[in-house]
Amino acid sequence: MLVEDKKTRPGHYLSFSLLLIAAVASLLPLYWMLVTALQQPTLTVTFPPEWFPANPTFLNFGRFLERPYVIRWTTNSLGISLIITGVQLFTCAMSGYAFAKKQFPGGSILFYLYIASMMVPAQVTLVPLFLIMSRLDFLDTYWGLVLPGIAGPFGVFLMKQFISTLPTDLLEVATIDGCGEWGVFTQIILPLAKPGLAVLGIFTFMGQWNQFLWPLIITNSSAMRTLPVGLALLQEELPMQYGLLMAGATYAAIPMIMIFLMFQKYFLKGITVGALKG
Repeated sequence: MLVEDKKTRPGHYLSFSLLLIAAVASLLPLYWMLVTALQQPTLTVTFPPEWFPANPTFLNFGRFLERPYVIRWTTNSLGISLIITGVQLFTCAMSGYAFAKKQFPGGSILFYLYIASMMVPAQVTLVPLFLIMSRLDFLDTYWGLVLPGIAGPFGVFLMKQFISTLPTDLLEVATIDGCGEWGVFTQIILPLAKPGLAVLGIFTFMGQWNQFLWPLIITNSSAMRTLPVGLALLQEELPMQYGLLMAGATYAAIPMIMIFLMFQKYFLKGITVGALKG
């Protein structure tokens, strides 16, 4: 065993070194974004750049929050992301449970047809969605922002794969004990599927928080914009104020970082559960 450990140790060091380099490279843009946001407005275009600002300041964050509609954009993004995430968790969990544990005619064909829609680019559906929202008079409304995202094939696929790993015997025992379908779903499936729901919740929230193209198309007024759209328009309005723009980008990244850290335990468990299935 000692000989094998000595032989494999250099390989471990090499793998660790490569992972460390990749981690630093991925975190470098975030670090530079934060550094620029904390610099004095007059120092953001200096060369060579300062990697460690001597006099960090929150002036850029104050100037960003003083911009009109920033709080409204934040409220819009947060509310839309939370609503879509909550509804999608419920609908995808129900669909995943039906596809994973229920037998019905055409179930497999319907599942594969539904999953095949993942191969359709989102840009292809923009025009039909816009026409539907227009005929429903949902343009520049919260309904138009929320309705297209309340269900998704990826969420159904993820929950179906996760719920398939749950023991069917447990569901049969609960049914024998008099638990109805709704009770089985709410009292057994949902508690056991927490890791999968956490993974789906993280992906859905981050995807909706960063959603740009659809809110840009469906909204017209400044009060209905979301934070990513507002930041893009702000960049056109203030193209050279990098400190303020980086402060806005840092401000927009905080909720995603918080969500990931809060549910990191479930996230890791949900990713590895399929690989651990025997």
